Amino acid sequence: MPSLFTRIVQGEIPCYKVAENDSFLAFLDINPLMKGHTLCIPKVEIDYLFDLPDDLIQEMILFSKQVAKGLQEVIPCNRIGVTVIGLEVPHAHIHLIPINTIGDMNFSKPKIRFSPQEMEQLANQIADSINRHTKG
Repeated sequence: MPSLFTRIVQGEIPCYKVAENDSFLAFLDINPLMKGHTLCIPKVEIDYLFDLPDDLIQEMILFSKQVAKGLQEVIPCNRIGVTVIGLEVPHAHIHLIPINTIGDMNFSKPKIRFSPQEMEQLANQIADSINRHTKG
């Protein structure tokens, strides 16, 4: 049975996409810790990040870097926090979270809610920022 993220990649489940290439997809987390919380995933379904082939994990880090730079331009923050937990969905993924303090990355705190319109607008802003950085 395909993972939730594979179903997103296949277009069966919608997402708020911020970046995509042949190998990877980045989209807003629908249960964000902070505004702009983004997930970067490989399109191939591999459960554990460190089971990815070396070349793919290297490309995934570079893809995540591009997303983080676009994200930081849109969301004022001190840093883009990076974490890999990998327990909630059996599909390798990297969390990119705009943070100002370490507490902003506490996954046990309540999640933030945004309207679909706010999520769509934010995804478009981040995508535009990423596109400016990757084409320029």
